[in-house]
Amino acid sequence: MFESLKSTIQDLLNGRVAPTDRRAAIYEMKHALVSAKLGVEDLREGVEITRRKLDTEREQLATVQRRKTLAEGINDAETVALAVKYEQQHGEHVTVLERKLEAQEAEAQLAERELAGMMSQLKAANAGVGSNTDPTGSRAGGISDEELGLPDDAKLHAELDNLARANRRSAADADADAKLAELKKRMGQ
Repeated sequence: MFESLKSTIQDLLNGRVAPTDRRAAIYEMKHALVSAKLGVEDLREGVEITRRKLDTEREQLATVQRRKTLAEGINDAETVALAVKYEQQHGEHVTVLERKLEAQEAEAQLAERELAGMMSQLKAANAGVGSNTDPTGSRAGGISDEELGLPDDAKLHAELDNLARANRRSAADADADAKLAELKKRMGQ
């Protein structure tokens, strides 16, 4: 997923970046990692959206099954036939959404592991690994996220929060629009 960033980190760790270019490369990588974090967050949000859709579809399937049972109890063949049709549709949707959710969860987990690995490699590169300097000097414990400038950058955090909020709002709006369209469809409008 993050092949270019991984390649740059490996170049830094293996000493293939000129000492004069290391600082600029690390700076650019920090920003690339922030973008990667946003990408992982988007994947997580996609998982949540699919999970909500799956829950809704399961509820609709249960409702159709309940109505079918009631119709069978009063020998209403027409309602039973409709319920069978919708039961099949909702059942197929549930199956597809379950597979989609499984794939999205696996993709998000993979991206999270890759991101965590790149963060630790970037910390090592920032601490001097691959620069022919002693990485164990006064920074024996490695470099923290704060030293990388990621968590303590108030402007960056505000921007990330705004992007996350906008993403959640867009997802909620899309979900609401889908529910409204479904409701209108049911009402025959």
